Amino acid sequence: MLFNSYEFIFIFLPVTFFVYFYLNKQKLTDTSKGFLIISSLFFYSWWNIVYLPLIIVSMLFNFFLGKSLANGKEFVHVQRKYLKISRKSLLFIGVIVNLSLLGYFKYSDFIIGNINYILSADFELLHLALPLAISFFTFQQIAYLVDSYRRETREYDILNYAIFVTFFPQLIAGPIVHHKEMMPQFAKARHKIISYKNLVLGLFIFSVGLFKKVVIADTFSKWANLGFDTATTLSLFEAWGTSLSYTFQLYFDFSGYSDMAIGLALLFNIRLPINFNSPYKAVNIQDFWRRWHITLSRFLRDYVYIPLGGSKVGNLATYNNLMATFLLGGIWHGAGWTFVFWGFLHGLALVIQRLWSQLGLKLWNWFAWFITFNFINVAWIFFRANEWSDAVKILKGMVGFSGVVFKDKNEEALSFLSTYDFISFGNIAENIGGNSDVFIWIPVLLLVVLKANNAYQLMTALKISTKTAIFSGIIFTISLVMMSTHEVSDFLYFNF
Repeated sequence: MLFNSYEFIFIFLPVTFFVYFYLNKQKLTDTSKGFLIISSLFFYSWWNIVYLPLIIVSMLFNFFLGKSLANGKEFVHVQRKYLKISRKSLLFIGVIVNLSLLGYFKYSDFIIGNINYILSADFELLHLALPLAISFFTFQQIAYLVDSYRRETREYDILNYAIFVTFFPQLIAGPIVHHKEMMPQFAKARHKIISYKNLVLGLFIFSVGLFKKVVIADTFSKWANLGFDTATTLSLFEAWGTSLSYTFQLYFDFSGYSDMAIGLALLFNIRLPINFNSPYKAVNIQDFWRRWHITLSRFLRDYVYIPLGGSKVGNLATYNNLMATFLLGGIWHGAGWTFVFWGFLHGLALVIQRLWSQLGLKLWNWFAWFITFNFINVAWIFFRANEWSDAVKILKGMVGFSGVVFKDKNEEALSFLSTYDFISFGNIAENIGGNSDVFIWIPVLLLVVLKANNAYQLMTALKISTKTAIFSGIIFTISLVMMSTHEVSDFLYFNF
């Protein structure tokens, strides 16, 4: 089930909301928890009920393992006194089991395909459907196991743990949350009654996110999809239109999801950690990763980069740690060499930025932003490309190797350019739908992402008023109208 669907907005959400708070009002606390868990599992299984047992088994396995890891003993008895396992070994087993589950479903065909290529073999691919949210609930539960090993988790109730894993606003695409930042909120008595302030604020933030997804991201997706998947060649302007369309599609798609998740959680009096903080305002690549998918960056820092030694080792080892962390971040997003290369580019950029800082060199802020934004835009090409050839097609176009097309109306004024074979006149967006509106909306949206307040800033500054209600109603209505004009589209991060 999708946040941007009629059945979610008008059936699932209101039923879940009112029944949950009704049960709490009747002092049926455990029943309300059970209802929320069942609702969240129903929400999850709407996509494919076949994988419902997978998340349940994963949840039970990690709960009991985490409970064992958190006890005060350095060794855990298995089968009473006959087998004794150290807590560190138990943690290792837990992490390996979780990663193996993720690897089987997400990377089997990638590994088999590479073996076939290297050995000139013909092993049959498994063609497994990727279980929804497996990357997110796997990382979230690995973090839980590590936190339990460090004795940073406090209570071990199966209902509470199930809510922690399955809570539907953050189940599918994050944020990746910690047990200790979620469960105390569910335990508070005042969170078991409807807060009209949170209700209004949550609906407002949800409406903003829905507008971002349905009106903005889905509009840019048409141009991006035509450029990446359909066009065989792209002129200079078409290539830039394609790459920037995807850059903004991904921004508003993921930002929209993050806003909706925050808004939905607020309806239940739960504050999710901020996951998206105007990343295209970043003036260097480190700043970008402090703003983009913040909870994934936090996970990679706390559970990969720091355990490898972080920056408390020599420069060369630090650079290796950065590269290893971002190569893992790349492959986490998808089973393909384009994702690995995307991770490599970001790791390399962080290494260069670290060297630059150590040399004490500085750039003007505007120029640092310009370089950072364009690097991110180019790197997204590999993130989006289905094949290397798609990325090469876009890059060739962006540097003019596939020709430059100017508008017909400019032919007379630019007639002196007609002597160059690579320059022609016609429709400057012919291969991406023929609609040059893309070149109007790109600068408009760039101005929006640089100047407009993000969801976190709106939440902290918003004053509940008639104007707020009217604005929220308008963008919500526009979103609903747009939803009726095209098929409901998945969020991009559902693929990861």
